[in-house]
Formats: sequence, structure tokens, C-alpha cells
Amino acid sequence: MTQANGYALITGASSGIGAVYADRLARQGYDLILVARNQQRLDLLATRLKADTHRDIQVVAADLNLPADLARIEQMLHDDSRISLLVNNAGVGATASLLASDSDKMDAMILLNVLALTRLAKAAATNFAAQGRGTLINIGSIVAVAPKLLNGVYAGTKAFVQAFSESLDHELSDKGVSVQVVLPGATATEFWDVAGLPVSNLPDSMVMTTENLVDAALAGLAQGEKVTIPSLPDRLDWDAYEHARLALGPNLSHRAPAPRYGVKASV
Repeated sequence: MTQANGYALITGASSGIGAVYADRLARQGYDLILVARNQQRLDLLATRLKADTHRDIQVVAADLNLPADLARIEQMLHDDSRISLLVNNAGVGATASLLASDSDKMDAMILLNVLALTRLAKAAATNFAAQGRGTLINIGSIVAVAPKLLNGVYAGTKAFVQAFSESLDHELSDKGVSVQVVLPGATATEFWDVAGLPVSNLPDSMVMTTENLVDAALAGLAQGEKVTIPSLPDRLDWDAYEHARLALGPNLSHRAPAPRYGVKASV
């Protein structure tokens, strides 16, 4: 048996990206706590992983949009010192325009993609910082930097995930805690069916398998990447993007308005 690394808690673990993370992390020596709504899928995955890896696999059926369920997982992440890694993967998307969207579904998306992710990240970060170790992986999306591609509310939630992750990494960098945000492009999961645009509508050349996505993300983690875009061929393109963004810093806050506005600065 591979040396144990503690427990990894994975949300949205019953299928897709979460299920592949479960497989890969178990093979890396993690015991697992798998969280998702579908008890039957969780049980099937746990049975397979136990047989394949001989790790301890625990399952917790929970709907993170329900306050009681969210609080239960939050408390677990806060209190259980065995947990050393969180994959904040649970989320939902949308492809329709805002004007064509159901307001209640948008609310539910914000609750899951933003509120639940934030509360679980805070609980895990508190636990990890107290122990001086731990890894937090937040699953975002490339729409964080390309917001016109899909539904704007979805893009906004993923922009939050990216900004929150980078801020959290800065806050925890001296506490022995690693934070990575993963920005997948189109991936072959049930996401597209739920969002209303089956993945079969997309060109094959732009759709990554869940296995390749997770393997690339974990490779990025091992390489120390804080932001991982599995499809991006040249890391220097991201570095240039970040350099341009950071170059704005000295001029983002001045007493006087920029001259182009023709506004005389008040005394």
C-alpha cells in the first residue's frame, strides 16, 4: 500500500471531475471522504476504489445548497485533523443568457459556486493553518478570464473563485498551506447536459477528457502552480497576462481623476 497522506475531502465526488480526483488521490496514498448528493453513485465509486486501492473510503451524501448539509461538511473540514486536502469541486453552470435564465436557478448557482465553496474553503483553511500544512484545490473555469463565452452569472461565480483563491493563497502562503485554482476549459462531463448544451454540440478538438484534465491539474499542483489552465500550451501567456494586470497596480487609486476625463481635481 502506498504511504498514507491523510484524508482528502472531495465535493461533487460522485461523477465527472470529482470522481477522477478521487481515483487519482487514492492512488497517491490519500484516504478519501467523498461528498455528493447521489448516495448510490457514491457507494459504487467507494466500492470500486476500495477494491482497487485498499484505501479507507468514506462517503457522505449531502446537498451543499441545503444549510444543514453545508454546515455538516463545514464542521467536518474545520474539526477533523486527519483531513489534509480539500478539492472544492461541487458546482453547477449555465449557458443561457441572463434574460433567458430562471432567477431561482441563478440563485442556486451562486449559493453553490460561491457561498458553499467559500465556507468550505474557510473551514479547511482554518484547520490546515492551525496544523501548518494542507492543500486546498478550488475548481474554477476559463470563463473567469473569458466571461463572454457562457452565462454571465456563471462566469461571475468563477471569476470569484479565481480571485478568492489567489487572495487566499497570498493570505496562507506563510502558514504552510498551498492553494491552487484550476481553470478547466470545455470538459466531457454532465455539466453540459445540466447547463442545457450537450457536449456533443462542441467541436471534439476543444473538449478535454476528465482524466486528462485531472492529471494535468495534479501535475500543475506538483509543479507549484497557483493557477492551472490545463489546455494552455504556453505558461508564458499566463505570465504575460498576470504581468499586464499587475502593471495596473500603481495607477488603480489616485486622488485625481485621469486627465482624459477632463475633470478638475477638487482641493
